[in-house]
Amino acid sequence: MFWLKQIVIGDGERGLLYRNRRFERVLPAGVYRIFDPRNRVTVNVHNLAKPEYVGADADVLMVQMDGPLAECFIVADIGTLQVGLVLKNGKLEDVLAPGTRKLYWKGLVPVEVQAVSLTDSLEVDARVASRLRQLGLLGKVAVTVDVPVESAGLLFVDSKLLRTLVPGAYAFWNFQKNVAAEVIELRVQSLEVSGQELLTRDKVSLRVNLAASLRVTDPVAARTKVAKYGDYLYRELQYGLRKAVSDKTLDELLGDKASLDADIFAYVRGRVGELGLEVLGVGVKDVILPGEMKTILNSVVQAEKAAQANVIRRREESNATRSLLNTARLIEESPTLMRLKELEALEKVTEKIDKLTVFGGLDGVLNQLVSLK
Repeated sequence: MFWLKQIVIGDGERGLLYRNRRFERVLPAGVYRIFDPRNRVTVNVHNLAKPEYVGADADVLMVQMDGPLAECFIVADIGTLQVGLVLKNGKLEDVLAPGTRKLYWKGLVPVEVQAVSLTDSLEVDARVASRLRQLGLLGKVAVTVDVPVESAGLLFVDSKLLRTLVPGAYAFWNFQKNVAAEVIELRVQSLEVSGQELLTRDKVSLRVNLAASLRVTDPVAARTKVAKYGDYLYRELQYGLRKAVSDKTLDELLGDKASLDADIFAYVRGRVGELGLEVLGVGVKDVILPGEMKTILNSVVQAEKAAQANVIRRREESNATRSLLNTARLIEESPTLMRLKELEALEKVTEKIDKLTVFGGLDGVLNQLVSLK
């Protein structure tokens, strides 16, 4: 008969029967014939493979949970200071935000909802974080922090420092509170101050490049006592360099760069000690002079080297003359030495003569070729 409606509910399905737009009952799997001459009955069929109930009347059904609906639904009622973990077949599949109310069908897919308190800790359990990362949900519900080795992490909740994080991977629920984290490098870092135009005490203009090495010893102080510790240290290096250069003449700077480094190091170290920073070393890399000053210095150096060469030449000539004088005195006092010198002279002469005829023996050679008075 045309006033009978036939409703078929398959395996893995449930039907919700409404009469006059009011919920009446749940229809399990089966075939139903419902008398409805005025077309006032509707049946919504739901697939239990998707256990989340997405109907608009979920709140209405939750009110009637004391009746037969309690056997068909699980109610997830998450408090405002809680996070809901939805497990399907024993595996985490979803996260419910604080204050969420939701219905899940019982039956085909076992569903369990676990409430996690946010008042005790905001940190996400490592196993939960790993599963949410697999599902691609971790970045949506939590703030992730990776703290490398030789680094420290600072956790801020509502702009207040909550704790310091040692190296490792962390995740924190990002519900109701503003959660942020910052990683501070604890390894030795380098900082360069380049192209500083300065005046020495004797009013010589030059450009200096400076390099420094530093390390963060107290990450909390470095982050909370100064806005950007790198910018602060850069300015202090500039001030220290300007002060050290202005106290020295050009000759003092070029003659002893080590003292310049020591003066800058002492100044900067005293300025950043309370900020959780340690300056390990400061060094002047380059001292660049203007073109005119380079020419003048080159002329001075050339003149100095020429004068030194002249002094050395005169000293060697004096030494040679003194040596000759001493030799002459020895020859005058020793006839044998005189004869040896004569033979040496004769040897040098014979090296340049192709043929030599000797008459009268050695005495004849000496008397004829070498005449000494």
